[in-house]
Amino acid sequence: MKFDFATPVERRHPSRHGQAADWPSQKWHRHDDDVLPLWVADMDFRSPPAVIEALEARIAHGVFGYGEVPDSLREALCAWSGEHYDWAIAPEWQHWLPGVVPALHLASLAFTAPGDGILTVTPIYPPFLSVAERTGRRAQTAPLAEPEVPGEPWRLDLDALEAAITPETRLLLWCQPHNPTGRAWSSEELNGLAALVERHDLLVVSDELHCDLLLDEGARHRPLAAQFPALARRIITLWAPSKTFNLAGLTAACAVIPDASLRRRFAAAAKGLMPDANVLGLVAAEAAYTQGEPWRQALLATLRGHRVRLAEAVAGWPGVTMSAPQSTYLAWLDLRRSGLGESPQRVLLEEARVALSDGADFGWPGFVRLNFGTTRSQLDEALSRLDRVLAQ
Repeated sequence: MKFDFATPVERRHPSRHGQAADWPSQKWHRHDDDVLPLWVADMDFRSPPAVIEALEARIAHGVFGYGEVPDSLREALCAWSGEHYDWAIAPEWQHWLPGVVPALHLASLAFTAPGDGILTVTPIYPPFLSVAERTGRRAQTAPLAEPEVPGEPWRLDLDALEAAITPETRLLLWCQPHNPTGRAWSSEELNGLAALVERHDLLVVSDELHCDLLLDEGARHRPLAAQFPALARRIITLWAPSKTFNLAGLTAACAVIPDASLRRRFAAAAKGLMPDANVLGLVAAEAAYTQGEPWRQALLATLRGHRVRLAEAVAGWPGVTMSAPQSTYLAWLDLRRSGLGESPQRVLLEEARVALSDGADFGWPGFVRLNFGTTRSQLDEALSRLDRVLAQ
């Protein structure tokens, strides 16, 4: 099958049946109309046709009362895990909920007490950095190791991570593949991480949201809990179809928790705080996991081409470096030597009219995160605008 990843979809001023429609998009409505947004992590592609058809059929029913997670969705995720990750999971391990970010906060409430330490590495997806404060816990961070040579991968600094651990540390918020650097962690790094987790008796929330978007040909994701079965009793794995199939607004994610005690505590923490998953999101998730694979493969081919185009552009920007992301559609650019000052994101917004994510929000000022999950024509236009500022 052929899928259209080339035709831009109007997201700022969409219309329906010839009438103006008010469907505000965070990505496209935060800035003025002359700004091209390459910031928040949603793509500008239409979701898989199979997902759209499943949603149309569900909407035609016309009743949207409280729903339940269907057994068919649980089985679909089991099948996806077995086929793509070689990890046999059970339907009862699944706790579906509205999103990964809420799951991070729930885990803090469920598995830690006020004053306990919650550890993560930086740079990191910004909500990781606010979980501890929002739940009355102690935030603890450790830096990743920067590339020794510009363009080489970022690395997990196990010594720095261990140095950040205190007797109060209880929970590690982990991200694999990593957002924002795009790293797919090596077996050596994960072996060291597993030993550290065991040594310090930590629980782990493993955000694996981008795991279905590995960009290197033949790369295959292995969940942390699958790679280290002995640690599965202390790991909560977070998955969602949102990034892979561009379904973020439908708010459906799943915490996979093999340990029955941890599942009960997680479910208890959700009571009264977390609504059930979106009934349309559940329909979309099942269609994606059962029928979305051809679309995903076509998406990966598109993103690989965009990654090459972006790398070519960055090579022409003095003082700017990028480690080519091994996963997802997000690139982490170092602009500390670009001459744009302390806030390059703001300068590029004002002078190039391109909106990028500010590295300061990820714990690393001087960097930006660029979302290349858009059409080639929109990416080319954004890179042309950036050229006028950076290629001097």
